[in-house]
Amino acid sequence: MEANLSRANFSTWFRNTYIVKQDDGVITIAVPNEFVKEWLSTKFHKMILKSLRELSDGVRAIEYTIHKGERKNVPEEQKLSSCNVDELPLADLYIDKQSNLNPKYTFDSFIVGSFNNLAHAASQAIINKPGFTYNPFFVYGGTGVGKTHLIQAIGNHLKKNYNKNVIYLTSEKFLVEYISSLQNDTSNIFKEKYRSYDVLIMDDIQFLSNKEKTQEELFHVFNTLYEGNKQIVFSSDMHPNFIPGFEARLKSRFNAGMIVDIGQPEFEARASIFNKKAEEKGLQFDKAVIEYLALTVEGNIRELEGVLNTVTCHTQLKHNIITLDDIKTIVRGVNKPKNIVSFKDVIKIVAGFYNIEEKDIYEKTRRKEVVKPRQIVMYLLREDYNASYPLIGKKIGGRDHTTVMHSYEKMRSDLSIDDILRNEVDQIRALL
Repeated sequence: MEANLSRANFSTWFRNTYIVKQDDGVITIAVPNEFVKEWLSTKFHKMILKSLRELSDGVRAIEYTIHKGERKNVPEEQKLSSCNVDELPLADLYIDKQSNLNPKYTFDSFIVGSFNNLAHAASQAIINKPGFTYNPFFVYGGTGVGKTHLIQAIGNHLKKNYNKNVIYLTSEKFLVEYISSLQNDTSNIFKEKYRSYDVLIMDDIQFLSNKEKTQEELFHVFNTLYEGNKQIVFSSDMHPNFIPGFEARLKSRFNAGMIVDIGQPEFEARASIFNKKAEEKGLQFDKAVIEYLALTVEGNIRELEGVLNTVTCHTQLKHNIITLDDIKTIVRGVNKPKNIVSFKDVIKIVAGFYNIEEKDIYEKTRRKEVVKPRQIVMYLLREDYNASYPLIGKKIGGRDHTTVMHSYEKMRSDLSIDDILRNEVDQIRALL
């Protein structure tokens, strides 16, 4: 799994984990604390299960257990990771059993920047008039940018201030419950349950792709709640129009409300994130340290937290005496180096990788051997280098920005299901 994750993510969540037991297809994984257990089971569970099933067809389930001791024969360089994630107070780990909401996800702890201000503003309008303003509300964006935080903050606010009957769940959980209701002949109970809520919040809806029967059930739940002016909130890793294997009538329902995206945090937001997260950990860094971290560490919020966890660990080991030079050394160890590249560099590398002429990328041709490399160029320029859609279109043969948007979303969709394509894009990134 290390090859598919950023170094910060891997060090934070996986370094100090290991398999302790195999029993009748159930794999038990040891984790250092409750926080890691929660994070792996909610955010990485499918990825872990997929990896294990590639090693053994007999794997049917995963369980997580907290192991406080130190594993024997662990290399010294791995031992440091055991302090990457602090133990949190029990109050921060309590998940409300009725709503599935995590109380730590609030608007007070949500950091707003230009990358997410539209999504935040829309959520504020929703909590002032739930069920009537921006219904449904659909948030999309890459992993680790704060989608789950925002949509759960909506739920926590409506539950606390309006006493609304709220349910938060992933689409995978909805799918499992639906299948179980069919197997146990409890479909009516399932239907009544989800039609009874005042607020339905569903995370990672893209996992219902090609699940026709479950989509049909969600469609009926949606209609019942919508007609009763109940608030509906969804999140996904891509715009609903580009999720493959989704019914047109559901996409139509999504588009009837408000659809917003959350991008990667810019410099000012990264500085705010480092500041706020450091305060939460009881740390104080001077302005130079915060600015250095914000300038040199790029990525999503989760990756920024991973770097800060590593910095925190070193700070604890040095008894809170840490200098800017120390920070620079730490960041060099966990941050991915990025070369400065131009539009032409990206086009040259991609064209060479697929053995086509660079001029082919610019031409308005629909030849299959050119379309794919061109879409990869557009995707990388947007995803890795944050170029705007209009600028990408202008640089690549004067194309309209909507063409670039379509190419970008198509690549995101294809990458989520095509292992060969993911491998090719990773190789191109390495060349860049």
